[in-house]
Amino acid sequence: MNDLRAGGRLITVDDEVDPNLEMAEIQRRVYLRGGPAILFTNVRGCRFPMASNLFGSLDQARYLFRDTLQKVRRLIEVKLDPSAVPKSPFRYAGVPLTAMTMLPRMTRRGAVQARSCRLSELPGLKSWPDDGGAFVTLPQVLSSDPTAPDNLMKVNLGMYRVQLSGNEYDPENQIGLHYQIHRGIGVHHRAAMDRGEDLPVTVTVGGSPAMTLAAVMPLPEGLTELTFAGALAGRRIRMIRDDHAPIYADADFALVGRVDPTATMPEGPFGDHLGYYSLQHPFPFLRVEKVWHRKDAIWPFTVVGRPPQEDTTFGQLIHELTDPIIPSVIPGVKAVHAVDAAGVHPLLLAIGSERYMPYLKAKEPQELLTQANAILGNGQLSLAKYLWITDDPDDSIRIHDIAAFMQHILRRADWRRDLHFQTKTTIDTLDYSGTGLNQGSKVVIAATGSPTRELATQVPSNLALPDGFSNPKVVMPGVLAIQGPKFTGPDSHQDRAALIERLAGCDSLSNLPLITLCDDSEFASATLNNWLWLTFTRSNPAIDIDGVNVQVIDKHWGCRGPLVIDARVKPHHAPPLIEDPDVTAKVDARATRGDQLAKYL
Repeated sequence: MNDLRAGGRLITVDDEVDPNLEMAEIQRRVYLRGGPAILFTNVRGCRFPMASNLFGSLDQARYLFRDTLQKVRRLIEVKLDPSAVPKSPFRYAGVPLTAMTMLPRMTRRGAVQARSCRLSELPGLKSWPDDGGAFVTLPQVLSSDPTAPDNLMKVNLGMYRVQLSGNEYDPENQIGLHYQIHRGIGVHHRAAMDRGEDLPVTVTVGGSPAMTLAAVMPLPEGLTELTFAGALAGRRIRMIRDDHAPIYADADFALVGRVDPTATMPEGPFGDHLGYYSLQHPFPFLRVEKVWHRKDAIWPFTVVGRPPQEDTTFGQLIHELTDPIIPSVIPGVKAVHAVDAAGVHPLLLAIGSERYMPYLKAKEPQELLTQANAILGNGQLSLAKYLWITDDPDDSIRIHDIAAFMQHILRRADWRRDLHFQTKTTIDTLDYSGTGLNQGSKVVIAATGSPTRELATQVPSNLALPDGFSNPKVVMPGVLAIQGPKFTGPDSHQDRAALIERLAGCDSLSNLPLITLCDDSEFASATLNNWLWLTFTRSNPAIDIDGVNVQVIDKHWGCRGPLVIDARVKPHHAPPLIEDPDVTAKVDARATRGDQLAKYL
């Protein structure tokens, strides 16, 4: 906090602020307006100060790690290609010193143990009106391998959801622990179950921002979260070891306890990063045995919701650090981009290579399909619901230019050939577009070769829609949004069939290869982010993708006309996040004060 203040990157708010909804509303507005970090010194009902927007922009995150970010990049480069050192000795001269700071070390005591308090005394941050209680939104969840509990190199650090209060939890000794599929703690949980033992877990909050980033980093094999945090922090991470899970010694807070690996309790709802509530489900819980904190403890937090939010910066930093790793992890794949505006996991873009028959100019995807399978089998990338992949022999595609990337594929896609479905598979725990928790489908859209069409930028003048459909809008070249009747149940599929039958009679749609059926085409076409969000968070590929002039050949589904994605809200979808109007009015009133904070509200 002192460092951010010295750099002119901190606002201090000394008047009382309520952690129940008001603080989150302030944070959302300050982030969206590019504001600095905020230190709340007077928190209603709590004696601890709170801080938010620490990672309020990519520039600010780079500032936090200004002394180490380049060193970490060099370290990753050497890990990928050790032969680079003799080729560029001056560039990599500092790598051995960086490596020495990486290894975590044991300690008997730490600053986090200076004081203790009750669980109910911690800040009760609630971000959205229908949240099930107060949550820790920047937790560092630490667990060790039950088969090697003293090995710090086998400690897992992850940012898993922690519910502090509400539901059926005892407010003084139970907290919810929600982790999703493909998370490292699950391996430790399984080992504890197999041994018939409780799983020791520590939740720490605060300390070096390097620990926060390490908790969300997808790391290459052989690089643990604690070693990465040490490199990014510029010093070895000190861990307290005793008859409990490892504790980050320099954290601001530590919640120490044990998980009964066979027991669950209701957790949620919680406003999540897809822009909807994740609903109440049974998840593990932590029996809290101790709560420690530094004598000068500050509780950092963020707010989760429809992107962009502060965790967008995490994604940007992750791309900066891991983009160079991709070709070594997945051969032939040059780049991947998890699209933040679509909620990260629903939509993944990738650039691959066509090298199978270099003497023949690729006319249809071949190696791209192999690479797509490798992507969908790799860690958290496997949660992608829509994977768009193409090759780039001329190195002309910029994967972070989402509109240009998708138009590149749409100019080339042949829907009779280029759609590849996986049905009845796992999807993101937070995605309610599927058929159940973690249950849904995926589709790979793979296209290569020369363009086969130009993309239209206007609605065809002869487009006629059936009753109940209206207001066609071009979202971007090649993409049309059409407003349809409310989806009320299985019978609503007949509405879509009527639309497709009518579209089959329109011969001017060949340059509009993708159509989104939605509830509000004005909203869908207003911004690219709106379209990305509703199209890919509100659809389950195997059920909601349809097309004009469908054909099935050897069990391969395709269509000769435009592809139609039904992105209307379905009855089983989770509700979207909407602010409390009274809190909105309260923060509006703050904006009239003319103080340092007001200009960001």
